[in-house]
Amino acid sequence: MVYEIQSFPSLVENNNTNLSQTAKDLLHGLKIQHNNKWYICGDLALNEGQSPHKLINSSPDDIDYQILAKAAMLLVENQVEQPITITTGFPYSTYYIYKDKATEFFQRTHMLDYDISTHNAGSKKRVILEVQKVEVIPEIVGCTIGIRKGEPQVSGNFFVFSCGFGTFESILSTDSGIIEQTMISTHGIRYAVNLMINELKSKYYLELRNTHQIDEAFKRGYIFLNRQNIDLREIRKSVIQTYYQEVISPNLRSVINDSNLVKANRIYMCGGAMYYEELIDCFKEEFGKFTEITVLDNPETLASRGYAINSLRVGHGKFKSSVGIDIGNATTVVANFSGE
Repeated sequence: MVYEIQSFPSLVENNNTNLSQTAKDLLHGLKIQHNNKWYICGDLALNEGQSPHKLINSSPDDIDYQILAKAAMLLVENQVEQPITITTGFPYSTYYIYKDKATEFFQRTHMLDYDISTHNAGSKKRVILEVQKVEVIPEIVGCTIGIRKGEPQVSGNFFVFSCGFGTFESILSTDSGIIEQTMISTHGIRYAVNLMINELKSKYYLELRNTHQIDEAFKRGYIFLNRQNIDLREIRKSVIQTYYQEVISPNLRSVINDSNLVKANRIYMCGGAMYYEELIDCFKEEFGKFTEITVLDNPETLASRGYAINSLRVGHGKFKSSVGIDIGNATTVVANFSGE
């Protein structure tokens, strides 16, 4: 399977200014009309916004969710054959609350109005996207579909740990399905980022930096404060270890127990936070002696790929009409198939 993957920061801001030729392409120049107001999102919001935001674990009723969803649909509109099938998902903690609302939002004919002048000649443009089928599944289930049906095509029993910005989740997946009692949903890496913010605040003035900007500094390992380059690597290591000890390890005690270890001794790890070696080391230290731990390639796009594969099943094998959309707390990822 060959995927087209596009991703952008999950950031939104109301913006009515002329942003002509501020981006190299549509992905980096997303300016969308919603309820007669203009919004910038993704990289454009990061570069041109005053204080772009996204609510954590937002509802499909929220404006920011709807704008990010429209942006994701807009990005695939010229690559798909309509009508399309979309699969999306939520962390288990909000899945049952938001499932029907998401189906209701996506399953319709969408009129997508956007400003083409950010990256091209022209002004406002409208495209129409018909969404015929929608399936909403738990995000961790999307990850297991990606592992079983996509790359690396694993069979048998295994644990999946998914750690993103907002949520950490686990599941035990078997050939006959998931084991519900092994499903946990708790704080993501944002917990560690907030610990770092509190530590920095005790020494520096952080001005009006939002959580996303601090998260970017967390990834880089340094931040400029008052024209000083502050090395964050030691603080990052410390807060990640605290996060693991206070949140992840206690939650996993009921999952990685003797009775479940009889069923499986392999762990597959995914989600954007799995790029942090400091976090991987914590898992290896606790579980490495008695389990086989694999960090998957491109861990931050696994859920969207799993969603696209699920759409392929729901849409009766139509590659060109199958789409997966993962509206994450830090990043929105949209996946479709570039070939059959």
